[in-house]
Amino acid sequence: MPVPTGPAAPITPTKLSVIEQSKRLAAYTAVDQHILPHHKVIGIGSGSTVPYVVERIVQQGEELNKGRVFIPTGFQSKELIVASKLALGDVDQFPTIDVTIDGADEVDSELNCIKGGGACHLREKVLAEAAETFVLVADYRKNVQYLGTNFPGVPIEVVPFAYAKVLQNLHHRLDSPNATLRMAKAKAGPVVSDNGNFIIDAPFSVEAMRDPYKLMARIKLLTGVVEVGLFCHMAQAAYFGNQDGSVTVKSRLEREVVEETIPSA
Repeated sequence: MPVPTGPAAPITPTKLSVIEQSKRLAAYTAVDQHILPHHKVIGIGSGSTVPYVVERIVQQGEELNKGRVFIPTGFQSKELIVASKLALGDVDQFPTIDVTIDGADEVDSELNCIKGGGACHLREKVLAEAAETFVLVADYRKNVQYLGTNFPGVPIEVVPFAYAKVLQNLHHRLDSPNATLRMAKAKAGPVVSDNGNFIIDAPFSVEAMRDPYKLMARIKLLTGVVEVGLFCHMAQAAYFGNQDGSVTVKSRLEREVVEETIPSA
């Protein structure tokens, strides 16, 4: 991976909030470091930081992008790819992806993360596993020591006819008494994923969240669970835009995670 020398400044400055500026910084820097000329199959994730990822890829120019294929994790990223006039592909056609860049709801000190705030974590995990390199981008609020610090619960995708039983098991067998079915805000009834499934949000204790891989495995053993929004031992790097214009980078080097801060330009 190239050594970062400085955070990328936007080509066309736009008046954005501090949070949005932080997201854009993280996205631009990650694209500059990881979407390289020889990368031809690229996974595009979901969330509020991802539009800046696509924006920066477009800024790399038509010559580089004309030989590339972009694989979306859901409706949002598919629309971004199409609107940007990039070539749309599918993981069925391209089961091996060069790089996937995605957002995150929280990232811990070991590069484990929570995803699923947008109910796309099943497809996001497929593209993360398919990628030779999986990179996370987020603003400074998502950079935490332990998962569950700020994000309220673990998103769990379940088949609709099993949701009540899964909730019961979470309440009584996995010590998540406040697990609830996620309800939609602009429609009556529950949130429905792109796969036609329901989403449960399950808060866990600090102790349980300190071993997210073990917790993920326990949840996945529940019949009716399709996927869990804990991504463990998957990301190679995470980029966080900070309020002061710097970018914090966490990278996996063999078995260690190292952290550096790229100062503002």
